[in-house]
Amino acid sequence: MWCPSVSLSVWANAWLAGAAAPDDVLDALSQWAPRHSVAAYDSVAAGSTGLPWPDMDHSGTMSLLQTLRTAAGPPTGTPAISVALPVPGDVRGLAAGTQFERDAVTVGEAIIVDGGQGSPAVGLVPDFEYDDAEPYDDTDDVELSGLSWMAYSLPAAPIAEHLDLGEAEYALRSAVRSAADALGALRAEAGGVDVADPRKLVEQVLESSGRHKAPDHAPSRALRVLENAAHIDAIVTVSSGLMPIGLQSSSEAQIANEALRPLSTVVRSARLAAISAILHSAWRR
Repeated sequence: MWCPSVSLSVWANAWLAGAAAPDDVLDALSQWAPRHSVAAYDSVAAGSTGLPWPDMDHSGTMSLLQTLRTAAGPPTGTPAISVALPVPGDVRGLAAGTQFERDAVTVGEAIIVDGGQGSPAVGLVPDFEYDDAEPYDDTDDVELSGLSWMAYSLPAAPIAEHLDLGEAEYALRSAVRSAADALGALRAEAGGVDVADPRKLVEQVLESSGRHKAPDHAPSRALRVLENAAHIDAIVTVSSGLMPIGLQSSSEAQIANEALRPLSTVVRSARLAAISAILHSAWRR
């Protein structure tokens, strides 16, 4: 589970389906930050969730769970929770022209809760809080001290896009080959230039996410897709910061970068398909 919205969505969904306990959700969240809070952005969101308004009091982690339960409404046998992983130019799953959309794109993740039966939908976006108030820079100098979740009212829950898990897995197989070839080309082009071993860097990136777990009901195929997506994402992440300035104009390096660029879209689609499969599996037990 590579981002807080995914961890919260799959574990809270499992809890709402009776497949996990509240402590399981709290344990999953604690892997991201020692402290979580939630507040309502507007009065409609406050009415849908029971959060205080107009005071922007940030309630604790248990209030976050209660917010999700209230927003989800009575169980219907299907997930009330979905995840969005937006980037500029691809805001699927978000309500266009809203503050929720803008904040979700800034962070790159969000949760949508559809209460159904005419109830207003609610969007949740995490805000990362750091001990030294500086953005996270992948070093040990900055620690994530807390996550504050903002709840927004939405005009309606966006229509979920159907993403086939089998198709996503097939696309990832091709993407794995492309990523490996591009990484190999970049390493070969480096020659005698002092460049860190990219494969070791990829392993380090993957190790940092190994502590995040999925619920027991998660389908093995969905977990496999998430694992492969994480591997490709790590390659893209490493490659984007690997090239010394002296190599950036080389034709081989440019080809490698062009091969890696579209892989982010493949990874995002695969992750969304896997998350959807995990969310639905909780209600099929």
